[in-house]
Amino acid sequence: MTAVDWLWLLHPFLAVVLIYPLIGMVLHLGLQTRARRQKTNLKLPPTVGRSHSDLGQWLAAGVVVLVLIALSVVIASKAPLAEFEGGASRLIQLMLVLLGTLMSLVALWRSRAPGLRLAFSLITWLGVLTLGAQPEVWRLSDSPLTTAFWQSHYWAGVGVTGLMLFSLGARPEILRDLRLRRLHVTASVLAAVLFVAQGLTGTRDLLEIPLSWQKPAVYGCDFVLRNCP
Repeated sequence: MTAVDWLWLLHPFLAVVLIYPLIGMVLHLGLQTRARRQKTNLKLPPTVGRSHSDLGQWLAAGVVVLVLIALSVVIASKAPLAEFEGGASRLIQLMLVLLGTLMSLVALWRSRAPGLRLAFSLITWLGVLTLGAQPEVWRLSDSPLTTAFWQSHYWAGVGVTGLMLFSLGARPEILRDLRLRRLHVTASVLAAVLFVAQGLTGTRDLLEIPLSWQKPAVYGCDFVLRNCP
């Protein structure tokens, strides 16, 4: 394996080691928080709600950073720097988008005003979508009317990123407003389903991505007739 191949493994490695364990903890604490609010007979400490909220904040930020890492690696490793489409000017523009997205995420984390949190949530998600729209990023389909779109690892990742940003941006309101709390529960269930789908489609994509030195031979194959020269 070359250095580029190891870079491609960074995204799934961080997902398995950091993100999915966090998902399990956040879901477990979320169920405990709900049980405590419903005043069941379970003896649960009063800190479960705060722990759920704090870990959920780290999970949301971690998912955004993980997606940005994946997009950056894909774009940067598609071609040598001398052959980068658009040249240095486009590369600088993309780096500014990446930096702006990260700064917006930090601002979202630190903001207290609802309007600012909403704005920074949208800016962060727009930054993710902008990087994901680059031609170097491979997507099964861009049309929701096709089956391939719903099987796409990329679009499921974009969707779960949006749900995470919603939970992060509306965190104080979720704690106070019952209607938003119910919406948060619905969003969390949908996010859990998408995370399961991400585990499946991500594993599938890893099987389909050849090592860097194998790409010329593999991409010379006919993927429709399923034969190679």
